[in-house]
Amino acid sequence: MSIRHGLLALLDQGPRYGYQLRSEFEACTGATWPLNVGQVYTTLGRLERDGLVEPSGEDDEGHVFYAVTEKGRAELRSWFGSPVSRDDPPRDELAIKLAMAVTVPGVDVREVVQAQRRHSIRALQDCTRLKARAMAEGAADSDGGLAWLLVLDQMIFRTEAEVRWLDHCESRLARHRPPAAAAPAATGPRAEPGPEPEPEPHGSFRRRGTRPRRA
Repeated sequence: MSIRHGLLALLDQGPRYGYQLRSEFEACTGATWPLNVGQVYTTLGRLERDGLVEPSGEDDEGHVFYAVTEKGRAELRSWFGSPVSRDDPPRDELAIKLAMAVTVPGVDVREVVQAQRRHSIRALQDCTRLKARAMAEGAADSDGGLAWLLVLDQMIFRTEAEVRWLDHCESRLARHRPPAAAAPAATGPRAEPGPEPEPEPHGSFRRRGTRPRRA
């Protein structure tokens, strides 16, 4: 999540102070990723340091307003015009958990999958109810409501994909057969080889254990 660019997008609509930015950011995203004021002002400080925003006066209550600069607008246009890179994907806690579960002895991996599936399905049902309520309230008729619906759609699609992935994991686990342990090598005493048989005399056709025939 780019808080930096989210705040730039809000400031592109006009100067705002920290509490306003926090409220409008959460309104656009349905408080899916809540911000605290300290986080907002820390980000504003970095944006000001980089020349992307600048102070733009105060109100009677002492709130400092910030406005986007031309450099900030150029940064914002570049962000909107560039795809989100997948070259360095964020760490996924669920994927890491399952990867560790299959390597740690004594962990019931199938139960880990089942517990996550139950949780994910409940989350999917909650998001679906939220979307139905937002649609019934006409959320799509306003820019803020439309932004919230887009976030809800993303959450629904992502959770559906997670449930399908968990189904796939369970199927792969069912097919998995761990390699059999190698049988331990014999450690008993080795038998000593017997004596070598004596060679037959050259030119002799006598069988062992028989006497030569008399003339």
